[in-house]
Amino acid sequence: MRTSSTTSMRVARWTVMNCCNTADAIRRCRRKGHPQTFGGDLMQYYHEDDSVRSKVVSAVPSVEICGNKLCGCLTVELKETLLDDEQTVLCNYISGQYSDGWGEGFEQRDIRVDDGTLAVHFWQEDGFKMTPSFEKIPKPEKNSLRPKMQLIGQDGNIFAIMGRASRLLKNAGQSDKAKEMCDRVTASQSYSEALNIVSEYVETELSPTSAPKRDRGDAR
Repeated sequence: MRTSSTTSMRVARWTVMNCCNTADAIRRCRRKGHPQTFGGDLMQYYHEDDSVRSKVVSAVPSVEICGNKLCGCLTVELKETLLDDEQTVLCNYISGQYSDGWGEGFEQRDIRVDDGTLAVHFWQEDGFKMTPSFEKIPKPEKNSLRPKMQLIGQDGNIFAIMGRASRLLKNAGQSDKAKEMCDRVTASQSYSEALNIVSEYVETELSPTSAPKRDRGDAR
């Protein structure tokens, strides 16, 4: 789910390059902001224990160019589709964050661009509206092959090794295998047992290799 809202910046007389540079500057400012004031996920400030909280994974503000306007954009990751009343609750919450919460702090940051300094307002009193759109993100294609992972020369901490292996498995579309491996590693009784478990799921220096078949003519 993505929502777009018009900001206070109108760029009708700017070139496309001006718009792109401005958008990039705002995105960099948002990413570099103080985590307690300008953090990326607005759901970290949502404290209601309701269906919106259970369905919304994250809500990350950004900007995008819409015609001759630079608009605020919010990318929302969902576990389940929101009902109409839940969309209303979320939009009201985001509007409040834009006007009095996160947005109030963000607009006080001076953002340097080629033509000077910008103060960006994600909310404005007149003409503010949010337009939801939906995009289904395909699940990663599952790869049955074991990812390769090097042990020698890397961090030997078992939790670091387990974390690296888990990420490789998830990137290969094998999240179920990643969880199974982590459960087995954390229940193992020794370091060597844990390493051998990891090596069952990803290909490491400890993974068993099949011996090459000998040609009959090689037998003596």
